[in-house]
Amino acid sequence: MVDTVAAEEPLEIRVDGDALAVTMRTPGNDFELALGFLLTEGLVTRPDDVVTMRYCVDDTQQYNVVNVDLAPGVARPAAGQRRAFVTTSSCGLCGKASIETVRTRSQYAVADDPLVIDAATIAAMPAALIDRQRVFEQTGGLHAAGLFDGEGRLVCLREDVGRHNAFDKVVGWAAGEGLLPLRSHVLVASGRASFELTQKALMAGAPALVAVSAPSSLAVQLAEETGMTLIGFARGDRLNVYAGAARVSTTA
Repeated sequence: MVDTVAAEEPLEIRVDGDALAVTMRTPGNDFELALGFLLTEGLVTRPDDVVTMRYCVDDTQQYNVVNVDLAPGVARPAAGQRRAFVTTSSCGLCGKASIETVRTRSQYAVADDPLVIDAATIAAMPAALIDRQRVFEQTGGLHAAGLFDGEGRLVCLREDVGRHNAFDKVVGWAAGEGLLPLRSHVLVASGRASFELTQKALMAGAPALVAVSAPSSLAVQLAEETGMTLIGFARGDRLNVYAGAARVSTTA
């Protein structure tokens, strides 16, 4: 019997030639990942801050280093913003240079977002995500992030061994499509809703985050503080609303 396993390789992200971070990711959509990472970490504020992205390819490696060139006048990341260690596929925050850099502030406010969406539509989103997870179907070993519009339509899905990478790929795609901020959109996570994923959703301007599994206490706190809707345990026809219940309507 032949078993298919998910690919995992390191990706080094460089800014203007200087190493910034190394993340363990599933190869593919690497430019989206790099751009999404810079945006959700607050290292750039808009897609136009980036001029070019390119692979640094030599005889010893293939497509595992991406260099990002910033536009003139855009501040380069300070030494304290760089990751001290490898970012693993299981923990996006591991190795942050200091805990003070964790609470990055978003330039987008979501508290006034007019999104209101039916609970049944929200509950159907995880199933729609799973139906489109082609690599997960083959390997059973990947996380997914999905971007849905206010009508419950899936507009982008990305898979990765790291849940934070999947989110960054979606945000990077949205940035390239000119969709930031993600007003009246919903981000859906195939696993739990950690503080970091909640922060990434906030950094992208998404007013709602839906997770198949549980949120953390810090995720709930951040959602409450910023006016974001946070939903967990979205499975079948049930879900738990932890923050921002006013955006969830029922037709019963």
